[in-house]
Amino acid sequence: MQGEAHTMVDVQLLGPVELSAEGRAVEVGPPQRRTVMAALAVDVGRPVAVEAVIERVWGPHAPDGARGAVHAHVARIRRMCEQAAETAREPLLLVRRSGGYLLEARPDQVDVYRFRQLVDQARAAAPADPVRAGLLREALDLWRGEPLSGLNGEWAARMREAWRRQHQDAAVGWARAELRHGDPAPVIGPLTGLLGEYPLAEPLAEALMRALHETGRSAEALDCYAAVRKRLAEDLGTDTGPALRQLHQSILRGHRPTSPRRPEPSAVIRHPEPSAVIRQTELPAQLPMAVRGFTGRDGELARLAAILASAEGESAAVVISAVSGMAGVGKTALAVHWARRVESAFPDGQLYVNLRGFDPQGSVVPPTEAVRGFLDALGVRPERVPPGLEAQVGLYRSLLTGRRMMVVLDNARDEEQVRPLLPGSVGCMALVTSRNRLTGLAATEGAHLLAVDPLTPAAARDVLAERLGDGRVAAEPAAVADVVTWCAGLPLALAVVSARAAAQPRRPLGALADELREAGGRLDALDGGEESSQVRAVFSWSYSALSPAAARLFRLLALHPGPDLDRRAAAALSGAPPERVRALLAELTGGHLLVEHAPGRYAFHDLLRVYAGELVTAYDDEWERRSALRRMMDHYLHSARAADVLVTPQPNPVDAPAPKPGANPLEFEDYGRAQAWLLDEHPVLLAIVRQPQSGFDAHVWRLVTVLTTFLDRHGYWQALLTAGHRALAAAEREGDLTGRAGAHRGLGLALDRLKCPEPAREHYLRALELFAAAGSEAGQARTHQHLSRMSGGQGDAELALEHAYRSLEHYRAAGDRAGQAAVLNHIGWRQAHLGDHLRALGHCEQALELAREAGDVDGQAHISDSLGYIHHQLGSYQQAVDRYRQAAQLFHATGERHSEAACLICLGDSHRSAGQSDEAREVWTRALTLTAELGLPDDDPLRTGLQQRLGEGTLP
Repeated sequence: MQGEAHTMVDVQLLGPVELSAEGRAVEVGPPQRRTVMAALAVDVGRPVAVEAVIERVWGPHAPDGARGAVHAHVARIRRMCEQAAETAREPLLLVRRSGGYLLEARPDQVDVYRFRQLVDQARAAAPADPVRAGLLREALDLWRGEPLSGLNGEWAARMREAWRRQHQDAAVGWARAELRHGDPAPVIGPLTGLLGEYPLAEPLAEALMRALHETGRSAEALDCYAAVRKRLAEDLGTDTGPALRQLHQSILRGHRPTSPRRPEPSAVIRHPEPSAVIRQTELPAQLPMAVRGFTGRDGELARLAAILASAEGESAAVVISAVSGMAGVGKTALAVHWARRVESAFPDGQLYVNLRGFDPQGSVVPPTEAVRGFLDALGVRPERVPPGLEAQVGLYRSLLTGRRMMVVLDNARDEEQVRPLLPGSVGCMALVTSRNRLTGLAATEGAHLLAVDPLTPAAARDVLAERLGDGRVAAEPAAVADVVTWCAGLPLALAVVSARAAAQPRRPLGALADELREAGGRLDALDGGEESSQVRAVFSWSYSALSPAAARLFRLLALHPGPDLDRRAAAALSGAPPERVRALLAELTGGHLLVEHAPGRYAFHDLLRVYAGELVTAYDDEWERRSALRRMMDHYLHSARAADVLVTPQPNPVDAPAPKPGANPLEFEDYGRAQAWLLDEHPVLLAIVRQPQSGFDAHVWRLVTVLTTFLDRHGYWQALLTAGHRALAAAEREGDLTGRAGAHRGLGLALDRLKCPEPAREHYLRALELFAAAGSEAGQARTHQHLSRMSGGQGDAELALEHAYRSLEHYRAAGDRAGQAAVLNHIGWRQAHLGDHLRALGHCEQALELAREAGDVDGQAHISDSLGYIHHQLGSYQQAVDRYRQAAQLFHATGERHSEAACLICLGDSHRSAGQSDEAREVWTRALTLTAELGLPDDDPLRTGLQQRLGEGTLP
């Protein structure tokens, strides 16, 4: 195009609004005239009414004389176009049409249209085609600065924002194309500049971090992540998305990111993965952040090292239950420190779970929940998780076979909680911590027991010296001795004291020791145990130094069920704005009264939770505590509802009263952020359900109803079963028909997935009775859907269709178009597999129309896929190609990449049946590339099927 550019008259909008004739800029005039020029150019080739031009220039409140001003500006612009056209092969004409004006030109004479054409051409190219990067680079070169620079008004602002998003997408696509071809250096400069313009654009940050890391500038990549994370927290009150967090972890572990290179069409994978159950993921690295200034445990570390050394070559996994001892003695810190120290001995990763065996609120993590979390970390797809604890444990141990992994089981209550989580293969190590000596593990599993005692006075002094400096500690030996005594050799207490001392560097340690002595005197009457009184004195002394707002937050945090919480939930408990709570959380973590164990996630030590619980009962009355609980429950319920709306095409219908002021429920921009929030928070949500507070039954059953689809999709069926029983009890206490019906539906779904069809059917039928009594058409429709799917899975096609038709009746009565579309597609799919293709075609075409009316893009994708199958079976191969192509595009748009890959295989099959062998090979090759980018193992059915199709002799 560069050769033609000088023979055309162009309109330039991606920067200052200008005309360009023979390569030179022509000044259009004042801002108002430039806005008129832009208002006509964005609709090049189409008439624009004068009223539309006026609205774009002045907005809804145009001044008198606006129409005359437009005519005057148009006259000047027309003369400029005519003068410029005298020497140009491709002129630009501005002509009058009835009611408005028309800018006559080729679309690519307007730079924004030329930009879009280049981007579309790049998207049409194969991902590995070097042309892709060149086209995107050419598109980006069209930008000369801020679009519509210098123009004001709402219309100009809207256009700028839309074009900026397109610019971001193109820049990310260009960077990925360059990275795919192993050339990261050229993208660093442009991406750095773009990220400065769009500091909250995570895809830009991800591309820049990859480029920096691949060029050996990993420290800068980590700085980039920190800056983006800080801006997201400050500006939006949110954390980074899962993709950016995963890349960050990969860089921290020193992994070189892999650029997705396109395999050759005939490529055959020679080393298949051991199982198609797992998806390829980053190595699990679940250990908490290390404790700063860890010291004083040389003997215990040496003992652990000796156990590891002696285990080399043994025929069983090593189990250490020993890191046992009283609360606050530093068991977790020791385990995490040592696990990080020997990280290189376990190159296949580390698994970690806090079993909460002695949680003050009784929220002990059951083995079912812990092993399910390990399967997630190991990359097991939700649909491949087997039902039942025994089967899940078997899969977990199978996946660890042949690997060298560290498994840290922290804060265990007893042997029975631990046993299902122990690895069973050579080379793995399980490191268990508990307040109890787990002698049963020593007797039956050969565990090595290691007791952890309070620090000696000398070791405690070393801890203070590490945190406060040798000089300050040496200067006041008597005061240090007093502090050590009051801390009772517990690292937790020493951390609290040293944090406050470090915050007051000019204050003598003797003064701090005197304050501790006074605090201890106040508590003597409250607790008879000397050691316990000393530790509580430390907590009381540190608590008394908090600001009133931070002290109140510390107390109210004891009402949270755990295991941890984010800033927005803390704000809901306190009723303060999230921006204010950020500073209060910093005050608490700075004083070691709270720990930020993961970025943006805060947790109590058990002893501090007990202490905070004592304070909230003593200082905050019943009304204050219940108000805080209500805000917290509203926060989680309404945030979960908002997430469910985005992640579920047919959200679970739950009415709920408006949240109380200060609850701060979240709203989510897209599916990805909603899904990430549910993944982060579902342990908290399940803890709320397990520990129902008196008077909050309505929140419990509503929360379980909202979570049902998420728990089902991710294979948390045992958790759904437990939660369903809690929801049913809560709804029965409330006397709520809809709540009881929803609980029975959830219980039926959980039992259905756990291969217990008869009790599942009983719950489904009870749900139907209650939904009917409550007048819930949507509830009956959803339940009939479940029964249809279950009946079909049992081979009863006739009963499956009967339930599907009943579901359709109820969705029609509810006026739910998306639900009707889903059921009609299900009916059509079943009819197609029964050979009734013409009736199937009618049902699916009707479904597609309803899905379009409802704006259900996900539904349109699945229905188009069904229509492709039906047309193929009817021998209408070109129509099958059209439908499959549409489905693949929609799957791509919704991010369902696995479905997109499966659909592309079918599209290729239809191309082949239509005699279009080249097109078939091209589509299958695209699908093979996509499966590689998804990290599917080589023996996954999708990949093996594609390799067979792409092999010799499969094409005519």
